[in-house]
This record gives sequence, structure tokens and C-alpha cells, in this order.
Amino acid sequence: MSTAGQRVKEVRKRRGLSQRELADASGVSLSAIRKLEQGERESARLETLRKLAHALRVPTMRLAEDRNPEDPDAGTTDRWSAVRNALERPPIVLAVDDELPTLRGVQAALRETEPLFSGDHFTALSVMLPPLLRDAEALGPEGRSVRVRLLQLAGWLMVQTRQFRAAEVALERALDDAADRLESAATVNTLCWLLLRQGELGKAYDLAVKWADETEPRMSRATPGELSTWGWMLLRVSAAAVRNSQPGDAEDALRLATAAAIALGREYAPENDFLRTFGPTTVKLKAAENAGVIDRPDMVLRIAERVPVFGLRPTSNNRNRHLLDVADAYAKTGNYGDAFGKLEQIKAGSPEWLPNQRYARDVLGRVIKGRRTLTAEMRAMADVVGLPL
Repeated sequence: MSTAGQRVKEVRKRRGLSQRELADASGVSLSAIRKLEQGERESARLETLRKLAHALRVPTMRLAEDRNPEDPDAGTTDRWSAVRNALERPPIVLAVDDELPTLRGVQAALRETEPLFSGDHFTALSVMLPPLLRDAEALGPEGRSVRVRLLQLAGWLMVQTRQFRAAEVALERALDDAADRLESAATVNTLCWLLLRQGELGKAYDLAVKWADETEPRMSRATPGELSTWGWMLLRVSAAAVRNSQPGDAEDALRLATAAAIALGREYAPENDFLRTFGPTTVKLKAAENAGVIDRPDMVLRIAERVPVFGLRPTSNNRNRHLLDVADAYAKTGNYGDAFGKLEQIKAGSPEWLPNQRYARDVLGRVIKGRRTLTAEMRAMADVVGLPL
């Protein structure tokens, strides 16, 4: 089976380019290309492969097939072992004298737990989620709706913490139990995100396109829930396309998502579901993300000026991702103080979210590389995001 480096070399030669010419065209250093092609590096970052693919005029996944996503560290694996067991192992068989969970009790427990998901309180969730998953499973058919919601949240959480196998199990189970098209689409939305984080760009694109087609409403009579669902599918299409060097498809999907957001006229969360909040601000956040992917920090900062981030919850996942995009743009333009300030802002609002972000390590790495001396705060941040100094 060929490696990414072998595929880069094969396509480069087919295009008649030298390594130096590919370096100049892609912005990837000559030494990095040499090491990749010579097998000195077993793999390359998806960002690097996207730049090379763009210069070589091929989809990113033409170079990135068989990529292995980054695994979580040992501490993360240990923390979530009970959650993984609750998701992946057969349900516990209750004894005759065991107290049976009730639908009302599980619903109440889920309502109390949801703020922990939206607030990124991972430590508390690692303790509270396993028994709640088991109770929801024990409800049987009457607990279908609450079980789907819990599995959607658990799948999202597992993606956040790079527990990809457990995420897939949770989301597939939620999809099996879904009662209607919109409930299914809410699960598919997170499933597309899982595929993106795994580097499965083609699969993510195809799945998002399929569901965007299936959920497209008639604009003249569309409900807010339908517009939100369709809009998110389009954002997933755009995210997969821009990463897979399909800029035209990415722009088309983002344009349609903008139309859905304009029709909504506000940020809307179906049934107060923070995972599905969609509207004009969300589209701006994703437009900035796309600009970051194609290495346009100037565009990221221009879009950021029009994003009312203070109107979003401090621990909103989309907001945090946007702040990372802005921090990255500052770092790439040499504004290291503001870049580090954004990292500090995220740390203050979501201290348990930040350590799970490889992107944060990349941003801090750029900041440190551009500095002559490191402050005590920078060294502390390096410990938080797992960046060795």
C-alpha cells in the first residue's frame, strides 16, 4: 500500500514538477516535501496535504488515503473508559429486585446534564454519563426519544475527545432509533463532523450532500427547524469540500447556507439544542473557518470583524473554534500577542475543551516560533495544550 509521500511523488512527477517547484507553488517547505517523499515522515498533517493537493490540482484525499487520525493520549483514554464501556458493551441485565429506571427520571437527569455538555465540563460528564446511558438503555421502547438525544450528545462528546470508535457506535445507535428525517439529520450532522476529524473527506462530502438533498425544504413554506437542518448539512458539505480542494463546491454550499440563514434571520436552536444552533452568525463563523483552511488569514480577520462573538455563549463550541481560527490568523500575520490573547480567552472560558484541540497546539507552536523569549504564561499554556518545549 502506498504512503502519502509516495503518492505526492507520483503526482508531482506526473505534473512535471521538481520538489522545489512544488514547494514554491504550495507554500510547503522543500525540506518537508523531501522528508515526506523519502519516507522520513510516516504521515503528514491534513493541512499540509491540502496545500500540496491544491498545487498539484488533485483532491486532498488523493494524497491522504489511509490516514490515521491522531489518537487521544493515555490520560484521555483512561478518563473515558467507563463511557466507552457503556456505549460499546451489551446492556446490563437487571435483576428481579433491582430498582428500574423511569422515563420521567431519565428525562430529568438528562435535562440536568445537558448544561455540562454545552459548558464543556468533561470531568463531570465522564462520571455522570455511564449510569445515565445504562438507565436510558434499560427503558426499552418507551425511552426511544430520550435515548436518541443522549446518544447524540454522547457521540458529539466522543468526537470532541477523539474517542472516534465510541463516537461511531453512539451515532449509529442514535441513527437506528431516530423517529423522523429531522431527528436523523441531527445525528448525521455530527457523523459528518466525525468523518471530517478522521480525515475521511470524501465520505463526509458524500454523506453531507446526500442529506442536504434529502432535507432541502421549499423556501416559501420552510419551518425554522427545516432551515436549520438544511443549513447545517450545507455547512458540512462546504467544510468537506474546502478541505478536499474543491473550492467551487465549497463556495456553492456556503452560498446556499447563507440563503437559509437569511431566511431564518436569526440564530435558531431547534428545541433549544445547542448542537444545531444555526443562523447568520454561524455561517460567518464557518466562512472564517473555510478561509483559515485555505490559508487566508487576512480573510479570517476581515470576517471576524463582522462576527458578534459576544452574542454567543462563552463556552459555545463554534465560538471557541472561531477564536482558534482568529488566533491562528494573528499568528500567521505576526501578531503574536493578540494570538496568545485569544488562546488565553479560550482557556478562561473552556479550560477542559482547550487541551483536546490539536489546532491549539499548532497555533501556540507558531506563537512560540515567532518569539525570542517565552513568558511564564506561554510555558503554562504549552502544558495545557500538550506542546513540548
